[in-house]
Amino acid sequence: MKKFLSALLALSMVFALAGCSNSAEPQPSPSDSGTEESSSPSPAPAENVELIVFAAASMTETLTEISDLYKEVAPNVTLSFNFDSSGKLKTQIEEGADCDLFISAAQLQMNQLDSAADPSVNTDGLDFVLQGTRVDLLENKVALVVPDGNPAGIESFQDLLTDKLTLLSIGNSDVPVGQYTLEILEYLGTSADELEAAGKITYGGNVKEVTTQVDEAAADAGIVYATDAFSAELTVVDTATSEMCAQVIYPAAVLNISQHQDEAKAFLEYLQGDEAMAVFASVGFAAAE
Repeated sequence: MKKFLSALLALSMVFALAGCSNSAEPQPSPSDSGTEESSSPSPAPAENVELIVFAAASMTETLTEISDLYKEVAPNVTLSFNFDSSGKLKTQIEEGADCDLFISAAQLQMNQLDSAADPSVNTDGLDFVLQGTRVDLLENKVALVVPDGNPAGIESFQDLLTDKLTLLSIGNSDVPVGQYTLEILEYLGTSADELEAAGKITYGGNVKEVTTQVDEAAADAGIVYATDAFSAELTVVDTATSEMCAQVIYPAAVLNISQHQDEAKAFLEYLQGDEAMAVFASVGFAAAE
């Protein structure tokens, strides 16, 4: 009987020790069970986009600088620029060129592409401007510039009517700077035709060509934008007043033919912000009012 009780006691101790051993084993954590919570998926990278910007030649330096800054804002956007006279750019758009954003150096060329403009200006009924995006972006000034040293001694617009002038460089009549020049000459009591008849006029296809002619002293003076005079380091001897020519406003608009309208709107908004405006102001542009 004693042997039976001893055996029963030993068996009970074995079961007790086994129970303690099992309870001491670590329990599997949720991560060990293969049911880990999945982390939130990373957002997909923005699609790479090329924006084609048609802009007046007088914006070459500023927009080139701004494009470097914009890489930090929208690294997925590549800006491709076409700089020329606003008239030529307008014609290229009309003829089917790819363009997302147009910045003109005058209202006329933008109006000629805008279905909301007066029909007397948009005579062909063209419809390229994405309505609701057009803004007056910048203001410029028209300046009379001379070569280094001012060999002819020209000091004002009035001197263009004197024997001091041998040759004046101006923009063609189909480019904005040329159109402003015609207004100035009319205010002075002369005309491009009159000066041309006297052999005193030479033309540039855009404002950059005029600045080059003056910089190389191929002309006694030239009429350009103040910003181009600054960029080319030309001497400004006079600036046109509001009585002499119309206010020089640069309108900008996203085009309805753009395949990247959202990105074009975003870039146009950036151009109106403090960072871009500081670049424009550094060469003499002002925000349009």
